[in-house]
Amino acid sequence: MIQLPVFDQAGQKIETIDVDEQKLGGSVRTHLLKQALVIYHANKRQGTVQTQARGEVEGSTRKIFRQKGTGNARMGTIRQPVRRGGGHAKQKRPKDWRLALSKTSRHLARNSAILSKIQSNDIRVINQITLAEPKTRHVASIFKALGIDRSCLFALPGRDENLERSARNLDRATLTTVAQLNCWDIMNNKTLLLTKAGLEQLLA
Repeated sequence: MIQLPVFDQAGQKIETIDVDEQKLGGSVRTHLLKQALVIYHANKRQGTVQTQARGEVEGSTRKIFRQKGTGNARMGTIRQPVRRGGGHAKQKRPKDWRLALSKTSRHLARNSAILSKIQSNDIRVINQITLAEPKTRHVASIFKALGIDRSCLFALPGRDENLERSARNLDRATLTTVAQLNCWDIMNNKTLLLTKAGLEQLLA
């Protein structure tokens, strides 16, 4: 069992919560984290690049000048790759770079990422956040009280319009929900911030 401190909005520790490592896979699967990050990174590639071959560029196919007798190097069509404006010798074509990862592997990778954050003490659990009005300074003061001074992934148990409008303007802060947590977002941010309800939802 791992004991995680639970803080209030003022940054004061009010209780601890027990986390069973077995619910998060028992250990950090580094090879699976690597595989998941490579796949998430590959799936971000558009793959829409395209260049023209010598048969696709505009221009005549007539031989520029005769083969012999001019004193120049032999030269064929104006569209060949060695001439300016000619086609590419090894042209690029659209390609789908997407890779697949099974649902079970995605969940295991996500759990390993969360467990790694717990082991490195890069996770913060807050009892609850209640805002009377959507103001960025309120969330910024909460981050400061919790000692969050670098990139942060804030995972909410559900949609909250006040919190979303308050946190979206914070520099290096990413907002998501517990249901949408994935390995890429967790590992791409220094700190993972969860509410107590969100952590219980995650461990259920």
